[in-house]
Amino acid sequence: MHFTEGSPITDQRVPDGPIESRWDRRRFSARLVNPANRRNRSVIVVGTGLAGGSAAATLGELGYRVTSFCYQDSPRRAHSIAAQGGINAAKNYRNDGDSVHRLFHDTVKGGDFRSRESNVHRLAQVSTAIIDQCVAQGVPFAREYGGLLDTRSFGGAQVSRTFYARGQTGQQLLLGAYQAMERQVAAGRVEVHPRTEMLDLVVVDGRARGVVVRSLVTGEVSTHFADAVVLATGGYGNVFHLSTNAKGCNATAIWRAHRRGALFANPCFTQIHPTCIPVSGEHQSKLTLMSESLRNDGRVWVPRDPHDRRAPNDVPEDARDYFLERMYPSFGNLVPRDIASRAAKNTSDEKRGVYLDFADAIGRLGRGVVEQRYGNLFEMYRRITGDDPYRSPMRIYPAVHYTMGGLWVDYDLRSNIPGLYVIGEANFSDHGANRLGASALMQGLADGYFVLPGVIGDYLADAPFEPVEGRREVADTESEVRGRLTTLLAVDGRRTAESFHRELGRLMWDECGMERDGAGLRKALERIPELREEFWHDVKVPGGRDFNQELEKAGRVADFFELAELMCVDALHRAESCGGHFRTESQTPDGEALRDDANFAHVAAWEWTGVGTPPVLHKEHLVFEHVTPSTRSYS
Repeated sequence: MHFTEGSPITDQRVPDGPIESRWDRRRFSARLVNPANRRNRSVIVVGTGLAGGSAAATLGELGYRVTSFCYQDSPRRAHSIAAQGGINAAKNYRNDGDSVHRLFHDTVKGGDFRSRESNVHRLAQVSTAIIDQCVAQGVPFAREYGGLLDTRSFGGAQVSRTFYARGQTGQQLLLGAYQAMERQVAAGRVEVHPRTEMLDLVVVDGRARGVVVRSLVTGEVSTHFADAVVLATGGYGNVFHLSTNAKGCNATAIWRAHRRGALFANPCFTQIHPTCIPVSGEHQSKLTLMSESLRNDGRVWVPRDPHDRRAPNDVPEDARDYFLERMYPSFGNLVPRDIASRAAKNTSDEKRGVYLDFADAIGRLGRGVVEQRYGNLFEMYRRITGDDPYRSPMRIYPAVHYTMGGLWVDYDLRSNIPGLYVIGEANFSDHGANRLGASALMQGLADGYFVLPGVIGDYLADAPFEPVEGRREVADTESEVRGRLTTLLAVDGRRTAESFHRELGRLMWDECGMERDGAGLRKALERIPELREEFWHDVKVPGGRDFNQELEKAGRVADFFELAELMCVDALHRAESCGGHFRTESQTPDGEALRDDANFAHVAAWEWTGVGTPPVLHKEHLVFEHVTPSTRSYS
C-alpha cells in the first residue's frame, strides 16, 4: 500500500451565506491590530515574486515589521519577471459580457471542477482592484489609441479580459511590487536579505515561529524569528528537470515546511503548457515559453500527413490540419492549456513538434500591428532558434509550466500549522486541476496586496508570542540543517547532482507527465526510492560550505526526490482524469478527460510520515453550489 487514509479535513474559516458577500463578511469578522501595535508584530516573508513582493510591501505599509528573504541577487529577479502574456481581471472594458461571476465560472470550469468555489469567487472579486492598484503604481499596461487600457483574449474564455504590457507583463508588474517594497525598505519597515535560501521552518509549541536560512555567498547558517511566517516561493515544476521555470526555482521551502507538518495538497496537478520551444538536445537545462497570448493571432497546425517532411512554408493549405480549430470550433486556438497540450501531443511528437503560424495575421493586420503586439516574443524566438517567425511558423511543443498543487491552506491562506501562511503558486487554493492562462499573476497579486493583509491581523491579534530563542526545538532544527549540509559534502561520490536531476526528470516526464497510467506510476514508485538511495551514496558535491552552487543544487535535488514520490502516489490515488492530471485509463471514447465526481471531488491533502513511510491522505470534500460540475466542453 502506497498510502494510508486519515481523518477528513475541512476549511473552518470560509464563511457561509451568499458567495458574493463572503469575502466582505470574512474581512469584517477578522480581528484587527491597531496601528500602534503593528509596530510590535513581526512577519517573515520568504520569496519576492509577485505574491511575496506585494505582501511584503503591503504589510510594511500597514506598519508591521517585515523581514524578506530571496535566493536571487535582487528581489526584482524573482521568476515572476518571466511571465509574458497578461493578467486577468473582470473589468469588462470591452463590454463583451464579462463580469465577476463569469470570471468565477470560467475559472472553476477551467480547473475542471477541482477548486473551491469560495476562493475562486474571491479571486474574481479582487481582480478588478488589482488593475487599479497597478495603474496607480505606473505599470505601463498596453492602451488603445484613445488611451483606454487594452485587453486581449486568453484560453478558456470567450471574452477579452486579459490586461498586458506587450510580452513583458510579469516584469512590469514585478517592478511595480518591487518599487512598493523598496519604499518600505527606505521607511525602515521591511528588511531584505537577498542571496539567502530558506532551508527549514522553525516550529515551536505547534506554531511557525521562524526560518533557518543559509547565505548563498558566505555559507553561514542562521535562524530568524517572527510572529508569523509567509511562504511565497512559487511552484515545483523543476522536479521534471526540463520546464519553463528558471533553473533556480525549487521546492525546498514548501517541502521542508511539509516535513514539519504542513499538509501538501494535490501534488499531481501539473500544468503542461502547449506553446514552448521544443527540446533541442541533452545539453538543455530549461525550456522557453512562448506566451499563450500568441494564440490570439497565431494558428496552430500540423501536416495532415505525419510523414510529411517538407519545410512548413512549403506545406500547402490543403495539406495542413488546424486541429484545434477543427476539434474545438467554439474556442479554436484558445482552448485551455491542458486540452491544447494533449491535442498537440496526440497529433505530433517531440521531434516534429507543432507549428504556430502568423502568416494569416500578418496578411490580415500587417506586420506592424503584429510586431507591436508580440515583437519582443518574436525576437526572443529568433535569438533562441535562429528562425524568423515573421517569415516562417514557430515550432512549438508542450512542456511543464505551472503547478496547481502546493501546501494546503484554508480561506485565510493559513496552513494547518498556526502562523504559517502560504500565498501564490506555493499554495494549492485557486486553480483546481488546471490554471487558466493569465491567472497566475492575478492570484499572486490578489494574495499579496489584498487577501493576506486582510486576514493576517486575525492571527497577529494574539501576538506577540513568547520568545523562542534558546528553545531546544530551535537548536534541533538548526542542527538538522547543518547535518544535512555536512552529509551532502561528505558523500564524495561519482555523479553530479545535475545528472541525478536529469534522470529523475526524465522518469517523471515519462511516467507522471502529460499522461499517466497505473503501470507507469507503479514503475516510477519503484525506481524513485532506488534513485534516491543512489543519490545519497554516490552524489559528488565539490567545494566547501561557503559559496557553493553545487551544494545548493544537491539540497534541492534531494527534496525533489521526496516530492516526486508523493506526486506519483497522488497521481496513482486519483484514478480519474481531470485538468492537468490525465490517466489514460480514464478517458472518453474521443480521448477527452473523464472525471469521477463520485469518488474524487475532493482535495487530496497529504501528511508527511517520514522517508520510505506511506504518507497519510486527508480528504477535503468539495461542494459546488453555484457552478454545476459538468463535462468540460469547448466545442
